[in-house]
Amino acid sequence: MTLKRTLLSTLAGDEEIEALLSDTAQLAAILRFELALARAEADAGMIDRSAADAIAAGLEDFVPDWDDLSTGIARDGVVVPALVAQIRKTIAEPHAATVHKGATSQDAIDTALVLQLVQAIAVLIERLSGVLESIERLDARHGTQPLMAHTRMQQALPYTVGAKLATWIAPLRRHLAALHAARRSLLVIQLGGPIGDRSSFGEHGEAVARGLARHLDLGLAEPWQSARDPLIGFASLLGLLTGTLGKIGADISLLAQNEIAAVTIAGGGGSSSMPHKSNPVNAEVLVALARYNAGLVGTVQQAMIHENERSGSAWTLEWLTLPTVVINAGAGLRLAGLLLAQLRF
Repeated sequence: MTLKRTLLSTLAGDEEIEALLSDTAQLAAILRFELALARAEADAGMIDRSAADAIAAGLEDFVPDWDDLSTGIARDGVVVPALVAQIRKTIAEPHAATVHKGATSQDAIDTALVLQLVQAIAVLIERLSGVLESIERLDARHGTQPLMAHTRMQQALPYTVGAKLATWIAPLRRHLAALHAARRSLLVIQLGGPIGDRSSFGEHGEAVARGLARHLDLGLAEPWQSARDPLIGFASLLGLLTGTLGKIGADISLLAQNEIAAVTIAGGGGSSSMPHKSNPVNAEVLVALARYNAGLVGTVQQAMIHENERSGSAWTLEWLTLPTVVINAGAGLRLAGLLLAQLRF
């Protein structure tokens, strides 16, 4: 999936996460999979060590033909057949046929996605930790200040800034714990072969799977090509995260209203016609991203419905939606960090 930078993505996107989920990053991850697979198969005695060495040598200098890959994905619905054909042309004979031996396109694509998510989750954890630290600093500075609580958009009872901030901190801490847990449950290999039972690897299936996990530093798991609940659960977690950030954005937008003036936002957005205004732009985008991700998570949920052992349509739907959910979460955390630095009670 190519993720092109636009003016709108400058406002609501995330260049770092987009790069981690780009076509270039995916291709690099697939090549890592193919190299690790060859090493694991050689370790297990499924192919000769000389074949794995030849594959490693070919991959070291491999330069993809992107036009051919575009033609291939339009024809095959997945980039791997065209990519494997290109790789085989770079491998010294008689070893070309051992490239991708026993594997299927989904093994390469899904494991590559996990390798990309390893990096994306690390970024999300770092940013979320930073957001929490920013809120805790605000609490230390302003926590005892009086603040009017509002229920159903009406004044309720007096409380404190610290009490308001506690409603932000608690769910964010839960999301941080869940992201750490996702590293253990989500970041695992996919290796099932054409029908998801590893029969294409013969008696070497389990040994190859263990070796693949070791070479890629991922967890070992049973094939999950038609059981997408870990990925869908991850998308749902990111929907919760952006939802919490959206709630924070909504709170700040309301508190910044001139009639309430409980907070000020340094460096707010300007107006083309009203120079006196300071618009809460970052807070508003947090609300938009929360609502956007809420809709996308519902769509990602439908990618759970795989017909039998593999679904091309469910898989394609996942590609169309999941990367955007991750980018939105990254953008929300990026903007939350900026907003909290601007905020004064």
